[in-house]
Amino acid sequence: MKIDAKAIKELAELLEETGLNEIEVANGEKSIRVSKGGGVVVSGNGNGHPEIMSSNPEMPQMANTDAPDTTALSHPGAVTSPMVGTAYMQSDPDSPPFVQKGDKVAAGDTLMIIEAMKVMNPIKAEKAGTVSQILVNDNHPVEFGDVLMVIE
Repeated sequence: MKIDAKAIKELAELLEETGLNEIEVANGEKSIRVSKGGGVVVSGNGNGHPEIMSSNPEMPQMANTDAPDTTALSHPGAVTSPMVGTAYMQSDPDSPPFVQKGDKVAAGDTLMIIEAMKVMNPIKAEKAGTVSQILVNDNHPVEFGDVLMVIE
């Protein structure tokens, strides 16, 4: 069976861009699944059994062992991610950040952008206040429900 390394690489890049943990694409009876933790599975190879190619065992996987900030999680001013994607703190690399710690914001102000599936989604302040914590880094993946920042 011929392995489409280019397709696998493109799917892996899409995982990184979107912050997803797994993606699967099917074309007829053939499918490719790329998973951050489980390797790659190519199925529909003609004999009815999937071929499994494990991820490189020499590449250690980094576990997130940081304890969540319970203060930020329960804070009434916590701004959470409405989607999985990549957080951007400014509209383009040459622009200043939308907000910084200590900035005063009004309801409706853009706080950051989350890119999901090549769509830029502005994250807006739901209430006025002062940005007391920014809990994400520019150009880093975020998950649904992650606390992005706190407005007091």
